Amino acid sequence: MRNFLAVTKALSDPNRVRTLMFLRGGELCLCQIIKMLALAPSTVSKHMAILYNARLIESRKEGRWVFFRLAESRDMVIQGAIKWAGDALARDRQTQADAKTIKAVRKLNREKLCATYSRT
Repeated sequence: MRNFLAVTKALSDPNRVRTLMFLRGGELCLCQIIKMLALAPSTVSKHMAILYNARLIESRKEGRWVFFRLAESRDMVIQGAIKWAGDALARDRQTQADAKTIKAVRKLNREKLCATYSRT
């Protein structure tokens, strides 16, 4: 029950659902997600923590960058939630617009993009 409730909480916010849709195309740096959502870094970090705690995403750190990807879980709740969200939103206008924008964001220079959000 705990897993189910964590997943439903994670899917209850449009920005978190959009982020899941972004990650269907592969791994993204936190700065790329911030750019896509156009939200404050702290807000995006909170969203990512909720998705991570629900085990919908996984992360890895490489130098100063943190990368996120969809979870490769064998848990049926996790797999089902990711598939359901993708299937349900395949024809959604926002999801389709984001799919076009994410291609451009993936091409941006990560060093310059991340410098935009750096505190140093």
